[in-house]
Amino acid sequence: MRIATLNVQNMRLRHGPQGDALDGARDRDSHLDTGPAAGLLDSYDRQLTAALIRDTDADVLALQEVFDAETLDHFHDHYLLPSGAAPYPHRICLPGNDGRGLDLALLSRIAPDRVESHAALTPRDAGLGLESRLDPDVPLFRRDCLEVEIGELTLFICHFKAPYPDVEKAWQVRRAEALSVRHLIETQFPDPASALWLVLGDLNDPRDTPKGRDRAIAPLLPPFSVNLLDRVPEQDRWSWYQPEEGVYACPDKMLASPALAHRFPEARPSILREGLGHETRRYGGPFLPGTGTHRPHASDHAALSVRFPGL
Repeated sequence: MRIATLNVQNMRLRHGPQGDALDGARDRDSHLDTGPAAGLLDSYDRQLTAALIRDTDADVLALQEVFDAETLDHFHDHYLLPSGAAPYPHRICLPGNDGRGLDLALLSRIAPDRVESHAALTPRDAGLGLESRLDPDVPLFRRDCLEVEIGELTLFICHFKAPYPDVEKAWQVRRAEALSVRHLIETQFPDPASALWLVLGDLNDPRDTPKGRDRAIAPLLPPFSVNLLDRVPEQDRWSWYQPEEGVYACPDKMLASPALAHRFPEARPSILREGLGHETRRYGGPFLPGTGTHRPHASDHAALSVRFPGL
C-alpha cells in the first residue's frame, strides 16, 4: 500500500456565469496571488496539482484544504482523470470546523472499512483540563481529525492550526490538537505502541516556537511515535517554502506507530517537490512541465509518499 499526503492549498469549486471553475493554489495574502492576472493561472495550478497526485501513484491519499465533496469530485473527474491518473472510486470530504470551509479529504483506491470525523470533539471529551485555556465545550480541532481504517492500518488525517497571527495562542491550540489526537489513539488502542496507525497531514509544525515552549506537537512525537521523516537526510527534510521570507520548513508529517515503523524498517517517505514553483532554489530536481517561478504551481506544499509493501 502506498500512502501520500498533500495540502492542495485552497481548492474550492466556484459556480459562475462562465461555468464551474476551481480556485488556484493561492492564499491571496501576497500581491503575486491577487488580481485578474493571478486568477488566469488558477486552472493551470490545478492541472499541476493533478499531475503531482498522479505521480505519487498513491493507493490512499490524504488531502488538506479541500472545500467540500463537490469540489473533490469535480477535481477528480475534470483534472485528475485527464492527467492520466488511475481513478479513485472512494472519495470522502466531510465538513469540518474551518471558517472558510477548507476541509480534510480522502482519495482511495481501496475501500475504507471505517471513516469517522472528530470535528465535534471538545476539550472536555478529550480530557483536557483548564490548563488548555480553551472553552471546554467548543470543538477544538481547527479543521478536523479524520480517522480512517483501511485493512490493518488506521490513519489519523490532520491539519492543525497555523502558527499565526498570535504565535502563543496558536501554540496552545496546536498543543490541544496534538493531545487530542493522542487521546483518540490511546482510546482506540489499549496498547498504542503495538497497533498499526499513522498520523499524517499538515501539522503546521513551525520553525518558530514561543520562548520557553517545546514543540506544540511534542505529545505525538517520539517516543510515542516514530517520525518517518527522520529517515530522510536532515538537509532534505523540507516540504514547504515561504517566498516572502525565504523560509524552508516541513509542516507536513508522517508519524508512525512504533509497531508500524518496526514492521517496515525500510519505509522512508519520498518528498515530491516537482509541483513547487521554480523560486524554491534549494530544490535541484525536475519540475512538472508548466510550472512557473512562483505560479503556476501544484501547491505551496510538496507531497509526501510512503510505501508499506504487503500491507
